[in-house]
Amino acid sequence: MSETPKSSAASTSEESQLPAAPERGPVSLWLQQQGFEHELLPADHVGVETIGIEPMFLPVIAAALKGYGFDYLQCQGGYDEGPGQRLVCFYHLVAMSEVVEGNGGQVREVRLKVFLCREGEPHLPTLYGLFRGADWQERETFDMFGIRFDGHPHPKRLLMPEDWKGWPLRKDYVQPDFYEMQDAY
Repeated sequence: MSETPKSSAASTSEESQLPAAPERGPVSLWLQQQGFEHELLPADHVGVETIGIEPMFLPVIAAALKGYGFDYLQCQGGYDEGPGQRLVCFYHLVAMSEVVEGNGGQVREVRLKVFLCREGEPHLPTLYGLFRGADWQERETFDMFGIRFDGHPHPKRLLMPEDWKGWPLRKDYVQPDFYEMQDAY
């Protein structure tokens, strides 16, 4: 039994429905020129360039970007793509010294994303040594998603009690029936 080939019109309409590959932005071009491998991701809803990075390369690329002018960690956080899927850790960097000095009208910013397998103990290197503002933000991401930050000077829960079981913002989290506060006073 032989299959009939698809018509060229049908294949053309299928190809036009595929999302277009994201365009390489200025930060991605600079990283490519410096020899840093990364994944090109679509820009966010306001046009901020987004770049995917392997966990082991995060500190090196973040340090390079800091040297390139991205001297402020505006936000670090995490999210869960869904049960059985990946955990994501993101870093939003801004070239703040350019804003303070009044250079240009548009703020340079970039978002780095690190995709982690949820199985086992997901971990990646801390950026605390580069950006002191990562301290509590990484602790919150650990507390809510269970992502460990290797080399962090205060690797403990921030919001939940120390003896809390589980990671409350993971989409597969099952809330306990009750939690008894001990030594509350």
